[in-house]
Amino acid sequence: MAANLYSHQASNVQKTWLLMAIFLVLVIALGWVISYVFGEPLILWVAVAFSIVMNVFSYWYSDKLVVKLTGAVPAPDEQYPDLHNVVENLVITAGLPKPKIYIINDSAPNALATGRDPNHAAVAVTTGLLAILNRTELEGVIAHELSHIGNRDILISTVAVVLAGFVSILADIFLRSRWYGGGHGDRRNNAGAVLVIAGLVLAILAPIFATLIQFAISRRREFLADASGALLTRYPEGLASALEKIAAVGQPMRRASQATAHLFIANPFAGRGFSLTHLFMTHPPVEARVRALRQS
Repeated sequence: MAANLYSHQASNVQKTWLLMAIFLVLVIALGWVISYVFGEPLILWVAVAFSIVMNVFSYWYSDKLVVKLTGAVPAPDEQYPDLHNVVENLVITAGLPKPKIYIINDSAPNALATGRDPNHAAVAVTTGLLAILNRTELEGVIAHELSHIGNRDILISTVAVVLAGFVSILADIFLRSRWYGGGHGDRRNNAGAVLVIAGLVLAILAPIFATLIQFAISRRREFLADASGALLTRYPEGLASALEKIAAVGQPMRRASQATAHLFIANPFAGRGFSLTHLFMTHPPVEARVRALRQS
């Protein structure tokens, strides 16, 4: 198990650099196509600068952005003593620094971990989660989130929030600029037409690629975090019971976002019925996770 965890940690670091490199290339490619279509070389240089700045931002500040996007606020120790006590006991067992603790005012039960490394990590839980779980179940959920921190899952997951979001924004900007005017007549030749078509295809596919990246990141890591969390508490039933309670509520979060969905312990869109978000689910079925925990 230890070997698997170490290899998973190393793999996550490599995936993070690969994701940042893909983002760099994709943004520069989009910038080059746009600059060619509009005959403005400056656009390419802006795209290069933007891609570099966004990679730096995604590494250093993405956790703060995640906190803002989810509406999380700091959880005072005096107001949530049991939550702090659970976290403190588990970080001692796990050999991790205590992360910042946040509360999300939402009746839908859920939780997440974010940050770039164990020394700059945060855990957030919803008020709905605290309302339905007993202490043993809460320990299972917190252990799961701390496992994401220990497994270095939070680095690539948090970076993906920013990069995937900006890929979608850039693609949307390109599509709008193309439809609402642009492009010089002297460039409407065969080569220019091929580039325009390639640019449009790239812009359309970019958000899908970003979602697929999140999809690939999340599913296996949830099973591993479940297993690691169960080892941390030495009581798999606690997390299994918590997952069942969360699934039974089946309530979507008020600020559910496709960009941050993969960070949560459970699908934040639960209960909304079928939609396009179900085609790119970032979480394995709860039944499969519970079955794996009870067979461990």
